[in-house]
Amino acid sequence: VQLQASGGGLVQPGGSLRLSCAASGTIFSINAMGWYRQAPGKQRELVASINSGGSTNNVHSVKGRFTISRDSAKNTVNLQMNSLKPEDTAVYYCNAEIFGPAGLLTYWGHGTQVTVSS
Repeated sequence: VQLQASGGGLVQPGGSLRLSCAASGTIFSINAMGWYRQAPGKQRELVASINSGGSTNNVHSVKGRFTISRDSAKNTVNLQMNSLKPEDTAVYYCNAEIFGPAGLLTYWGHGTQVTVSS
């Protein structure tokens, strides 16, 4: 099982980016999926998560600006980021709890850099 993330880049303050993450391999089911971020010198933090029923949870600092969604048929999770601020600059990682041949495990995608700067 692998998670492949895409969509990072450089954007000006107030701009938007959309991150996508696709799970591939032998997958029986996926529970929660989410996005984390890690800024330089800081710990990795949860940004947003979505469970198999579609319920979402966002960290307070991104409420009203970021929206997480998933396509269960395609095993993908997306993060639409609007009104980006310099403090959103970080490496973003997707995460998923996947039930596969090895049982229920947590997987991480490679990080994708998001830089918000003028």
